Amino acid sequence: MNGKVVAALALLLVSAALSQGQALARMGTELRCQCIATHSRFIPPKSIQDVKLTQSGPHCKNVEVIATLKDGKEVCLEPTAPWVQLIIKAILAK
Repeated sequence: MNGKVVAALALLLVSAALSQGQALARMGTELRCQCIATHSRFIPPKSIQDVKLTQSGPHCKNVEVIATLKDGKEVCLEPTAPWVQLIIKAILAK
C-alpha cells in the first residue's frame, strides 16, 4: 500500500507542477505579473518583432515591458534601462 500512496503522491505532484506552469502562461494577462525576471542587456531592434507595454495596476505593481523576438521567444525587459526607456517613449508617442 505504501507504494501506491507514493505513486499517487508523485503523480499528483507532477500534475500540479505541469498545470502550474500552464496556469502562469494563461493567467499572465489576468491578475498576475508576467515577468519573474527582467533582461537589461541591449537587444538589437532588428531582432525584436513586437513590444508590449503593461502599466502597473491591481494585477501587478510593476511596469512590464515584454519583447517578442523574431525567433518567437518572449523576453521581459528592464523598464529602467536607458535603451528600453527609448523604446517605451517611441511606443507612447504612437
